[in-house]
Amino acid sequence: MRWLTITTMALASLIPLRAYAEEAPLWEAGIGVAYINFPYYRGSDERKTYVLPAPYLVYRGDFLQVSHEHVRSLLFKSDAVELDISVNAAVPVNSNDTVARRGMPDLAPTIEIGPSLNFHLIRSEGGKANLDLRLPLRPVWTTKLERTGWLFQPQFNIDVKDVGDNAGWNLGLVAGLIFADQNYNRYFYDVDPVYSTPTRSAYSAPGGYSGGQFIVATSKRFSDFWFGAFAKWDTLNGAVFADSPLVKKRQNFTTGFAISWIFGQSQTMVKIDP
Repeated sequence: MRWLTITTMALASLIPLRAYAEEAPLWEAGIGVAYINFPYYRGSDERKTYVLPAPYLVYRGDFLQVSHEHVRSLLFKSDAVELDISVNAAVPVNSNDTVARRGMPDLAPTIEIGPSLNFHLIRSEGGKANLDLRLPLRPVWTTKLERTGWLFQPQFNIDVKDVGDNAGWNLGLVAGLIFADQNYNRYFYDVDPVYSTPTRSAYSAPGGYSGGQFIVATSKRFSDFWFGAFAKWDTLNGAVFADSPLVKKRQNFTTGFAISWIFGQSQTMVKIDP
């Protein structure tokens, strides 16, 4: 379960990278490897690195589209707005591996799945440059099936295809804010009195503004391979829990990349909307 959660987190960071084409196979399948380096949690000053298997699965159906970039429901769609599914994840944390949380309960992996209402603000001719406003609202669950709260993450998303001299490179930029309820913030940043120490005071986190994120990502589909890479900057400046003794660093970076060998695809071709 750990490698699946981390791989989900890595691939979710590549969500802005949509590949546009007039026609594409109904489905594609492949396997690859993903590298990701990230802080144990937002605000941690300690880091972890993983190298993990990364499946490449694409399905372009009429009502459901699944890929390394997104899971999108087509139950509601128009030229100006659509409703799809937003997915994210957080890795498990063994508290004894970190100085800040040593002696506290471990953090179980969390999975976030919820609706996202997306507004298409700008669509260039041919779909080469697009600007969206995305409004995802996700309930958060641990892998123990315990709900830990809600996240609201409004963000602007820019997609640009065929960047540079080599056609086929895609660029994605995301900038947004994060808002979380008290249950979510308490799960990550509370210090119960029983776990307080001379260097870690008791703390109860409120709900509200939880910082911002900026993501830049790029990808390219080669004949039999797909490559994607991303970098994410997190800021906790102004976050309601920034004074938690578990917040050791208010600026964090996450980086990663994935490469997949595509070994199979459908003979049936379908049209792809720009």
